Amino acid sequence: MKRFFAAPFFKFSLALGLALACTCASAQILDERALLNDKVARFIDEWHNDAAHARLSYFDKMAKDGVYIGTDKTERWTRDEFKAWAKRFFERPSAWAFKSFNRHISFSEDRRWIWFDEQLHTQMGICQATGVIQQTAQGLEIMHYQLSLTVPNELTDYLGAGVKKLDEKNAGQKLMPKP
Repeated sequence: MKRFFAAPFFKFSLALGLALACTCASAQILDERALLNDKVARFIDEWHNDAAHARLSYFDKMAKDGVYIGTDKTERWTRDEFKAWAKRFFERPSAWAFKSFNRHISFSEDRRWIWFDEQLHTQMGICQATGVIQQTAQGLEIMHYQLSLTVPNELTDYLGAGVKKLDEKNAGQKLMPKP
C-alpha cells in the first residue's frame, strides 16, 4: 500500500519542484532583464543630462569609434568629430536639452548589445532617435545614435519639395561640414 501512494506522490513532488524551479529561473531572467533595462535607461538619461548641463562627460559615454547622426543630411560624425563640431555648444551652460518621454529598449540574448528608440522633447520640438549600445567590461558605451525630426505625414510633400529645392540650389557643395 505504501508503494502505491509513494510513486504518485513522488512524481507529483518532482513535477511541482521542476515547475517551481522553472518559475524561479524565469523570474530571475525577468529580474535580470528589468535591472538591465533600468541601467540602460539611467545611462541614456545621464547622457542627455550631460548635454543639458554642457558636461564633456557626454562624449565619454560614446565609444571611440561611435557614430552620431544628426538631423541634417550632412551630420554624420565619429565621436571625436562630433566633439570638435559641438565644442562651441559645450562652452555654454547648456549644449542642448533632450528629454525622453517614450523609450523602448531591447537587447541581445547575451546582453552585450542593446538597441533602443525614443521620442524626445527638444528645442526643435518632438524628435525621435534610435541608438545602439555595447556593454563592455568597462561599462556601457554608445556605438550609434541617430536623431531625426518628426514630420507629420500631411507635411511630407510640402517639406520634401522644400528640401529638393534647397538641394538643387546647393548642388555641388560638399556633403560633410567641417568642424
